[in-house]
Amino acid sequence: MRVLVVYCHPDPESLVAAARDRALAGLASAGHEVRVTDLYADRFEPAMSAHERLTHGDPGVDSDLQPYADDLGWAEALVLVYPTWVSGQPAMLKGWIDRVWVAGVAWELPEGATVLRPSLGNIRRIVAVTTHGSSKWINALQGEAGKRTVTRAIRTMCSKRTRTTWCALYGLDTIDESKRIAFLDRVERTLAKL
Repeated sequence: MRVLVVYCHPDPESLVAAARDRALAGLASAGHEVRVTDLYADRFEPAMSAHERLTHGDPGVDSDLQPYADDLGWAEALVLVYPTWVSGQPAMLKGWIDRVWVAGVAWELPEGATVLRPSLGNIRRIVAVTTHGSSKWINALQGEAGKRTVTRAIRTMCSKRTRTTWCALYGLDTIDESKRIAFLDRVERTLAKL
């Protein structure tokens, strides 16, 4: 399977970086073809320009974003590896979604239509690997906006049969090392079974 891994964390020594490495190890053990996008290493600009906003309904992306759009068109599976901050994706990852998942890449709105039509039917699996500082209960109380972005908003632009997997570690701020290690093991197992 062709797998696009999108990684978003500023600290190369973080638990999220370790989760990325374990995800890549799991994918390699299963023999998948993998491309990795590291948004911080790319110095991805998350802010949508005024021009992008004014032309948001026009098909395609600016030329500097074309490699990201090409990767989405290539992928059969998408793996997002990031920390959950303030109930959602980090600004850089959210900006990648806002700026790359646009008309002509992720969706289209034909003349006279009132509902978007998905354009990423090639993507049949989405896996989110993320960490939360707070507990599962607190996240549920807050509505898990980041989880809904992945499992509802992004998923609807992919194949109708796209399956999502939510691989999250909750309570990061208060757990011990054994639970962090168990999470990393779970990440590798999950991606090895993709």
